Amino acid sequence: MTKGTIAILTGGGDVPGLNPAIRAVTIRATREGYRVLGIRRGWGGLVDVIPEAAADNTDAVIELTPDVVRRAGRTGGTFLHSSRTRPSHLPRAFVPVHLQGRYRDDLNDITPEILRNLDFLGVDTLVAIGGDDTLSYGQRLHTEGVNVIAIPKTMDNDVPGTEYCIGFSTCVTRTVELTHRLRTSAGSHERILVIEVFGRYAGYSALVPAMAGASDRCVIPEHPFEIERLTELLVEDRRMNPSNYSVVLVSEGATMLGHDGMTFSDQAEDQYGHKKLGGIGDRVADAVQELSPKYNRGRRINTTSQRLGYLVRSGDPDALDSIVPMAFGNLALDLVERGRSGLLVAVRNGVYDSVPIAAVIGEKKVVDVEQFYSPDRLRPLYTTFANKPLFIMTST
Repeated sequence: MTKGTIAILTGGGDVPGLNPAIRAVTIRATREGYRVLGIRRGWGGLVDVIPEAAADNTDAVIELTPDVVRRAGRTGGTFLHSSRTRPSHLPRAFVPVHLQGRYRDDLNDITPEILRNLDFLGVDTLVAIGGDDTLSYGQRLHTEGVNVIAIPKTMDNDVPGTEYCIGFSTCVTRTVELTHRLRTSAGSHERILVIEVFGRYAGYSALVPAMAGASDRCVIPEHPFEIERLTELLVEDRRMNPSNYSVVLVSEGATMLGHDGMTFSDQAEDQYGHKKLGGIGDRVADAVQELSPKYNRGRRINTTSQRLGYLVRSGDPDALDSIVPMAFGNLALDLVERGRSGLLVAVRNGVYDSVPIAAVIGEKKVVDVEQFYSPDRLRPLYTTFANKPLFIMTST
């Protein structure tokens, strides 16, 4: 006999810290007397379940025990795997064979099947770990009567309702480390170094590393920037640097004034309607190199462009992304034990807390430009650290 069944899934992009969260939920839940299931490939696993006693669902669901999660909890990524599947907008090509007779539209809402599959698996509470896209479907299931607890993760740190998301600290740590490594090449050739980092709508992954000393300037999605002003500043920074180079971090979602929106590397859309971003760093580097003579006594300055990409989301979690997932997992079980659901575990005002899961479909969480960014200097802006959260610019 058990107290019930808890299912865990991870959706969206991988980040370091997911496995520690899975481990924390599993170990605490089994200790409290629950059965724990791991859903493979995020919502994709629940899509693929065949609700028949004789069906083999081992490719979609795995039983989790302390022995299964203990070793994996020290590693990066997610051993449950992940996907960007959205059951409310499932393309016909992704409809499982056993459902194709019922769902023939170009896009299909198969939520009734998800509810049936959760019932078939005997799931009493679903713990969904993901960003606002993944968790927005968790909110949908909550409105359908499913007991859902959400855990926020994303390197962009942009899930509404929480000051911290799993993966963000490692992203900042990796960005600072890799940027400092790239300085040696930039300095050797006296170049301007342009580094593209993640950040579709929110610029935290550029702003916070810049605050930590990774770069001279940063440009973020929340404020379109003037390329001439950026060039002027970078040339000035290079001139003031004894090694004769300068560095700018560019969020992938940043936009230049006078240009058409974001820069996409692929026009294909995922199931959440997102095109793949990429290339703004190259555009900035080319433009800065072209404009540099205007601010450098007529002499051109060569630029180097580097996209950090998956390097910042790979490998093991740092210390904070090992501790916070453990805390979030235990917070989730605290809520389950109290009979609560429809909640997002969170950090609020610098302390652990929980908020209604509806927060994830509310107002976007973005950098408060007026408080934390200087549009003229293209740098982080802060006046005091007193009574601010650990990551000062991520307060909600």
